[in-house]
Amino acid sequence: MPSVAVKLYSVFFKFLLKHRLQNRIQTQPDEFNPFGVTSRPEETIASPNPLFDDGVATKDIHIDPFTSLSIRIFLPESALNPPEPASKSRVTATPKRSDLNQGSNRTDSARQSLNNLPATPSRRNSYGNPTLSNLAKSEQRRNSYGCSNDIESMNLMANAGVGVYRGYSPANLTKNGRKLPVMLQFHGGGWVSGSNDSVANDIFCRRIAKLCDVVVLAVGYRLAPENRYPAAFEDGLKVLNWLGKQANLAECSKSMGSGRSTLGGVTEFKKADSHRHIVDTFGASMVEPWLAAHGDPTRCVLLGVSCGANIADYVARKAVEAGKLLDPVKVVAQVLMYPFFIGSVPTHSEIRLANSYFYDKAMCILAWKLFLPEEEFSLDHPAANPLIPDRGPPVKLMPPTLTVVAEHDWMRDRAIAYSEELRKVNVDAPVLEYKDAVHEFATLDMLLKTPQAQACAEDIAIWVKKYISLRGHEFSY
Repeated sequence: MPSVAVKLYSVFFKFLLKHRLQNRIQTQPDEFNPFGVTSRPEETIASPNPLFDDGVATKDIHIDPFTSLSIRIFLPESALNPPEPASKSRVTATPKRSDLNQGSNRTDSARQSLNNLPATPSRRNSYGNPTLSNLAKSEQRRNSYGCSNDIESMNLMANAGVGVYRGYSPANLTKNGRKLPVMLQFHGGGWVSGSNDSVANDIFCRRIAKLCDVVVLAVGYRLAPENRYPAAFEDGLKVLNWLGKQANLAECSKSMGSGRSTLGGVTEFKKADSHRHIVDTFGASMVEPWLAAHGDPTRCVLLGVSCGANIADYVARKAVEAGKLLDPVKVVAQVLMYPFFIGSVPTHSEIRLANSYFYDKAMCILAWKLFLPEEEFSLDHPAANPLIPDRGPPVKLMPPTLTVVAEHDWMRDRAIAYSEELRKVNVDAPVLEYKDAVHEFATLDMLLKTPQAQACAEDIAIWVKKYISLRGHEFSY
């Protein structure tokens, strides 16, 4: 059974949630506003930090001028490691002291720490320690947290004083660091609350980025009732299309950067400057440098939390329908964490656990009434019930799907049933069920630091790496 503290917090949480849902029903907007909102005033927001202070750099991007849709990028520091030769296995090697001492530009204290490197492992050596060329630049990287000091590689204001961007910015989109898989993450909150930049979601995404060794794009989709179905689902698909556009723009930038002038062979484009040639009407670069330098869209994973899992499943279905139209983006797997499924015919858990912790069934039905248009409201809506027929492409075409469920969650049985439907057609669809756990046990602010939440993130990383690793993975479920 959950602890006493969890039970008490659940009572307080449900009281606040019920109050907020009733207020949303009473104060619904009179006019449709397509711009929408992606966060509520009661949310505690974590500021973006483009430095690798704790191993992950973050920044926010507003990707749609017509709506409030935005993303927060989580870039793990392991992306700064040099690309590895395909023939070498990923085994951590201890650097020689003679190699470390060749960095003549280091201070005495830096040299002392490098000589003691075997006893103090580097934070960046997820797949091996930095090479000699990387170590020779360590002083420069240490001063700028991964930035090059070349002014062309940084987004600077007019003067070099106040307003200088001091975060990480790749100096060369073709040589800097490694290409990492990309994960699209959709937060929970019952359609009407939650945020991609909340403190809880920020902590969770940082954890996933480091454990899975991926670039996480946390999607800030539009909330209900300001924007009802299908706004949130369309936002999820729009981000996937934006990712493909970014990949194509990055390829164009590299092509332009490698081109030489035909007039005497005097003029040559600089690769570091190439992205400046693809600009919008305001002259701003259209290429997102972090993704261009470190994102590999051919290994894309979807991860959804609670109602975000419904969005992830929808985006996966649309990706299957689109096929090669999404190239080079390829959805290789999805993770559904305690999905927000429901139906008109109750399952055993929906009867037995209807008044369960944090999110009981009555309040979730209120959330669905706020999310679905009044004329479309049905518990068997395609967005709500994954088991209805003719919901989309054949389930046998769906990507591998990991489902995470909690023992004391009334939605668990329907999620398990959906996973069973996938397994019947030979889709890899394991279920991870956590004992004595409640809905959002791995993502709720109060429960994020529990051993169970940490174990869940580690289990997800083990499974995901089967499909994003270039060399395969030795662990399997």
